[in-house]
Amino acid sequence: MKNLTADNRQNTRSMVQTAIFGAIIIIMAFTPFLGYIPLGFTRATIIHIPVILASLLLGPKKGAALGFLFGLTSFINNTMNPTITSFVFTPFYNLGEFEGGFGSVIICFLPRILVGVLPYYIYKLIKKIDKKSVSPWGLIIAGVTGSLVNTLLVMNLIFLFFRKAYAAANGVTVKAVYGFILSIIGMNGVPEAIVAGVLVFFIGRILMKRNIRERLGFINDFSD
Repeated sequence: MKNLTADNRQNTRSMVQTAIFGAIIIIMAFTPFLGYIPLGFTRATIIHIPVILASLLLGPKKGAALGFLFGLTSFINNTMNPTITSFVFTPFYNLGEFEGGFGSVIICFLPRILVGVLPYYIYKLIKKIDKKSVSPWGLIIAGVTGSLVNTLLVMNLIFLFFRKAYAAANGVTVKAVYGFILSIIGMNGVPEAIVAGVLVFFIGRILMKRNIRERLGFINDFSD
């Protein structure tokens, strides 16, 4: 009976922790110029940072759920407040000849779900080498990886599903569209990854300490 009560408390605490991260994601997503920063041809984002931290603190399952929430906020934003290329993120937006489809759903959700999964396993792998209680390099690389998996998958899936429409929407030729995509990765993706690595390091090195995790009720310890 005591074990059952303890399990119920832990489940309740875990739900509350997940809800808090979810609330942070929603606030960032729908606060102008905070979570999504419009750049005309695309949007820069920092919403992946709480998803990465949730992956490390709550595990890959809850991280994936919060990554799905990240994707859902992008879906809503691109449907209700579109830019010229929003058709790559939602099938419910079109601009003349440019319209989304099933590929839009994949682009919007799959990379964001993986943002909540990969950082956990990257950090766990590095912890096998770095035996410190909190691995600085593990946090940095997990942050960079989480950010880059979003950028690289989104942009390459755009090329896979929408290269012609994306080229036309941005005024470039189909032959030159991948070069344009690489320029966006360089201008947006690389700075986003650096910021993610830095923020995950500074926030994570506090939250990942054993005494802090235990006090806040986070159960992941990467001891295995």
